Amino acid sequence: MKRDGISGLIRRFIPYFALLKTVRLQFAAALACGVVFGVASGFGLPVMADKVLPIIFRDEPPSMTVLLVVTAFIPLVFFVRSVSGFLNVYLINYCGGKVLEAIRVRVFSKLQALPLDFYQKNKSGDLLARVINDTGQLQGVITSVANDLIKQPLTLLGALGAVVYLSLKQQELLFILGMLSLIPVCILPVRIIGKKLLHRAHRFLAQTADLTSILNENLTASKEIRAFNLEKREISKFQGAVKELFFWSMKVVKYSHILSPTIEIIASIGVAATVFYAASKGIGLEQILPLLFALYMSYEPVKKLGRVHNEIRKGEASLDRLEYVLATEDSVPDPVAPTAFPVEHVRGEIAFERVFFAYETGIPVLRDVSVAIAPGEVVALVGPSGAGKTTFANLIPRFYDVSAGRVTVDGLDVRQLRKDQLRRAMAMVPQDPVLFNDTVRNNILVGNREAMPKQVEHAAQQAFAHEFICNLPKGYDTFVGEKGMRLSGGQKQRLALARAFLRNAPILILDEATSALDATSEEMIQRALAGLIKDKTVLIIAHRFSTIRLASSILLFESGQITAAGDHDRLYLTSCVYRKLYAQQDMLTEVSQFFHDC
Repeated sequence: MKRDGISGLIRRFIPYFALLKTVRLQFAAALACGVVFGVASGFGLPVMADKVLPIIFRDEPPSMTVLLVVTAFIPLVFFVRSVSGFLNVYLINYCGGKVLEAIRVRVFSKLQALPLDFYQKNKSGDLLARVINDTGQLQGVITSVANDLIKQPLTLLGALGAVVYLSLKQQELLFILGMLSLIPVCILPVRIIGKKLLHRAHRFLAQTADLTSILNENLTASKEIRAFNLEKREISKFQGAVKELFFWSMKVVKYSHILSPTIEIIASIGVAATVFYAASKGIGLEQILPLLFALYMSYEPVKKLGRVHNEIRKGEASLDRLEYVLATEDSVPDPVAPTAFPVEHVRGEIAFERVFFAYETGIPVLRDVSVAIAPGEVVALVGPSGAGKTTFANLIPRFYDVSAGRVTVDGLDVRQLRKDQLRRAMAMVPQDPVLFNDTVRNNILVGNREAMPKQVEHAAQQAFAHEFICNLPKGYDTFVGEKGMRLSGGQKQRLALARAFLRNAPILILDEATSALDATSEEMIQRALAGLIKDKTVLIIAHRFSTIRLASSILLFESGQITAAGDHDRLYLTSCVYRKLYAQQDMLTEVSQFFHDC
């Protein structure tokens, strides 16, 4: 990416300044206070010193009344400067908080619209870092830049005005104007340091994302880490990531803060030359002091503008990472009206027509798959691991789009249906259901957020979950913990089944919905499922053959293709692969039953 100058960088941030629209009054007040602060600092303080000091320190001391009036100007100017500075900072931070809120919601909303393949390509920890850290950095740039690009130039102009005004009063001090030529010299380190800072800010943010990913993975796999004694390995990995983060953070600190002392050194040269000239000409302290004050105040905003430039560079690194998310196109877009068909009364007819699909180019997962599933048909998908069963099911609700061919529901290409309407006609029970850190009731209501309490309890009864729910400390109002950690695997799966009962959708996808249940619970669930699947089109991804008895037909998957179809008896007679799979599962079932009986 080509890097522009400071004006080009600011243009990149301009679209995000629109986020200040909701707080425009507060932001305008903040800028007004900034203007007052800038004028009071750059012009007010030097001129005050020029007007007050000669009256106070003249040969004949002024009267007490005059002394009181004159000296009162000193706290008055500082009062105006301090109050305006405080209000400026407070209001800017208020606006910044609102901007941060808007940026995070925008990025989070975009993440909700992106398809599943985006999450397969990006680590969750990296996305967390973008939502939390990078948005915070961008917020800081938007507010501080918008503020300082008003306040600091005004301070600089005020100080320059004071220098010119005071110098012209005493022509022998015109030399001071020459000292101001050092100000452009300060621009050189700003540009050099800014370029170095951008690269290091990118590395720092990337390393922050890696550290977040390691932490997120560790917290997610807490049970496995303890089961396999991986604690030392995890500590070592985390420690290495922390050291790397420290290295790049110090690089950022170095180039963020080296600018101020560099400009101060340049400024000190100008001040020293001014003092030398004044002393050699025999100019008194009361004459030179206001000018030195003004000269100093002209360098101070340059220093702060240099810091703003550094903040923009760091913000640019964050902006690059955020725009990666915001600019990512939805690979599974909703159809644009009027090409979209409304989804109203879904019958449940599903068809695959010469479907090809690949997660990565050149590595097909499904190849030339064609099959028709009639409304109300219960179909089991069986085959070795990695044969394409889950991918087949995921294409129906458009979690992914086909690479070639088409998938239809009731004769309509799913790409011509709005995703929310299409998915409303479906219910899914995954093999490893995810529960939100909420109450049992709200987790069941995921199936139908408009359901009444009695409907929720009825769905739980149908899923044989009502009894264990009532035994929880607060019943349906019990929090299940993050990812349902306070519940057993079987309990989580029955809550997922309750969601499906509550949704009562015409198309049902079961990814081995009974896999986490004991033999007694499985038998009850099998009976419940027999009622749930009535008058529905059902796809059962069968890892355990005990659920196949619910199916009226079976599709056998091998290497991304459907190699056989029919009922159990037919496939058992005609397919060696099916017989082998069935024999392996039958053996596992006997072993499981043996230990259960014991």
